[in-house]
Amino acid sequence: MRLLRSVTDDVAVLRAEASAADARRIDPMWLRGVKYGFITAIEACIDVAQHVCATTGLGPPDSNADAMRLLAAHGIIPASLADSMRQAVGFRNVLVHDYVRVDDDVVTARLDDLSPLESFVDALTAYVDDDR
Repeated sequence: MRLLRSVTDDVAVLRAEASAADARRIDPMWLRGVKYGFITAIEACIDVAQHVCATTGLGPPDSNADAMRLLAAHGIIPASLADSMRQAVGFRNVLVHDYVRVDDDVVTARLDDLSPLESFVDALTAYVDDDR
């Protein structure tokens, strides 16, 4: 699925940026790029979750975060991953809508653990492959 490949591509970029030298990190565009990488990766996960909910009859989710809950409720992803992805959806909302001032330290700390995004791709890839 194209969207899952785009998450993988975004995660690869974010992983590379996690080890960026301090000299690179002082560039104001660096952090903006990292934020955008998170936005596009998480948004693609949301799109996949919504698509699966819609096409498999899981029921309409109440929200993007609820789409992750529905995936777990139907055994498509583990409950712990659904929790992590609901947090990722909230993080994306803060980045996109700037509900509160975004704490740049939180953004850079998230670079240290990209496993929820990777696990989401793995689980949905396995689900799509099993469904064929």
